[in-house]
Amino acid sequence: MATKPKKGGRGTPATVALETAEVPFTVHAYEHDPATASYGEEAAEALGVTADRVFKTLVADVDGVLTVGVVPVSGQLDLKALAAAVGGKRAAMADPAAAERSSGYVRGGISPLGQRRALRTVVDESALGHPTVYVSAGRRGLEVELSPTHLVALTGARTAAIAR
Repeated sequence: MATKPKKGGRGTPATVALETAEVPFTVHAYEHDPATASYGEEAAEALGVTADRVFKTLVADVDGVLTVGVVPVSGQLDLKALAAAVGGKRAAMADPAAAERSSGYVRGGISPLGQRRALRTVVDESALGHPTVYVSAGRRGLEVELSPTHLVALTGARTAAIAR
């Protein structure tokens, strides 16, 4: 059963997308520390889950096209693997302002769900080894837990080994 992040509100674009799709999910809120060095590790620690189940959403530029990579916070995005997964040659991290503009979210709160502009997305295949995974619900201090198969389906993602 879905839980909403706040009473009377519609939630974030990510939670609205999940509600619209009628897939089961749970929202988890925690107190975000603005001084934290790693948003993802902060989320894992605050929620009491292993870092391999919490996934960060990173926006890269692959041959001039913004592309989303979703990888465990316990690892890093392998840019060469991301490029290969989408048939590209070169990848670099996108300019943070471009990532925020295209997604509609702020850095540290970018969700792969409910983005302003749908971008091609690759989810690290390790997600499929968990019954549920956590991704940003669209703002710092808010995570959504859902099945990895729903994450892949709702983002139109492909899965590949893109984490190292």
